Amino acid sequence: MKRILFIIWMFLGFAISGATQNVAPKDGRLEALKIAFLTRKLSLSTDEAQKFWPLYNKYIDEIRLIKTKNRSLDEITMEERVVNIRKKYKSEFTYALPEERVNQFFKEDKEFNNIIRKELQDREQLKQMRQQQNKRPFSQ
Repeated sequence: MKRILFIIWMFLGFAISGATQNVAPKDGRLEALKIAFLTRKLSLSTDEAQKFWPLYNKYIDEIRLIKTKNRSLDEITMEERVVNIRKKYKSEFTYALPEERVNQFFKEDKEFNNIIRKELQDREQLKQMRQQQNKRPFSQ
């Protein structure tokens, strides 16, 4: 249990350092933030975490593969394929977690993605505002 808490605190440290930078986290820091976020939100025990994270990694790899290989597909078809992967893994995740927590995982995963998307949009707006301010001539 102490090891899990140490890992969570370590990931939260990455989160704080990543949040203070003006660019999106790179080099796995975003994934570390997501792991810490999901671990905290799902309250994973050590046994649950040992079963859950390998499945989660396969799940994410499969989604990334679909998205990179099928960039030419329209949005609806792409979303259908992602939903099919989610359906497949919903039953597999029940080996690691009770069904209500599997449902919670999908909700929290979506919430994390929304938080990151909003943060990136806010940073882009701030960057554009700064660029516009720098282009304005000095007023006298």
